Amino acid sequence: MSKQFGLSFAQGVTLPESERAALLGGKGAGLARMTALGLPVPAGFTLTTKACQSYLKDGWTADKENALVDCLKELETASGKRLGDPSSPLLVSVRSGAPIPMPGMMDTVLNAGMTNDTAQALGQATGDARFG
Repeated sequence: MSKQFGLSFAQGVTLPESERAALLGGKGAGLARMTALGLPVPAGFTLTTKACQSYLKDGWTADKENALVDCLKELETASGKRLGDPSSPLLVSVRSGAPIPMPGMMDTVLNAGMTNDTAQALGQATGDARFG
């Protein structure tokens, strides 16, 4: 995975704490800190502020696509689930988190990866169709 564009929460721990917010944004830095403290943080990743700055300059490039795919593969491995797999669905939340909170930032997107098939699978796995 391109460390320039994407880091798992565990990899974020390896950054000096004084540099985390600048590269990971406020939420990403907080998740890395909680991970470093040993709190039970689910596996996840942060697309870096460098990825965002590069996107504004160059658009969505193969390097950024590869970083996102690599991050998702690592998350799938860590969680034992796969995005779009109805038998073991991986659901992710997407949040923005600039180094400094700003008005007009992107809203949170919850449960990216939820489809009719994954909803049915979650209902079957939990024994509660309404849950899915």
